[in-house]
Amino acid sequence: MRIQMVSRNLEQTDALAKTFTKIIRPPMIILLNGDLGSGKTTFVKSLVKYLGSNDEVTSPTFTLLNTYNGNFPIYHFDMYRLSSMEEALAVGFEEYFDKSRLDGVCLVEWAENVEGLIPEVDFVITIDKINDRTRKITIKQGN
Repeated sequence: MRIQMVSRNLEQTDALAKTFTKIIRPPMIILLNGDLGSGKTTFVKSLVKYLGSNDEVTSPTFTLLNTYNGNFPIYHFDMYRLSSMEEALAVGFEEYFDKSRLDGVCLVEWAENVEGLIPEVDFVITIDKINDRTRKITIKQGN
C-alpha cells in the first residue's frame, strides 16, 4: 500500500489522517519522518483524535514519550533528543517495540535517531514541507 497526496491546508491533512485511522489496529508501529516543522506532531494530533482520544496532544520532545487513551493505548514517541539505539535502550523503550507484548499503537517521530531499535514497522509516514501551508504526505507500508 502506498498513498501520496499534496495537502494545501490543515483540513486536508486532517481528512487524510481520519481516513488512515480506519486501518490502524493494535499492535501496530508507525514511523513519522520529516524535517523540523514539517507537521509530524500536527498529523499525530489528528490521528489521536480519530483513534478516540480527547487527550491534549503535545510534542514529547522533552519527555520522549506521551501516552494517550483512545480506543486503545496510543504511545507517541519523539526520539529527536536521542542519538543512538543504546540511549533508547537505557530508558527501556525496547519493550514498546516488541509487537508480541504491545497493547496499543506506537507513533514514532525521529526514529532514524535510534536506528536498529524498532525491528518491525507497519507504516512509514513521510511529510515533506513544500511551503508554509503545503505538504506532500506519503504513507507506505513498512518492512
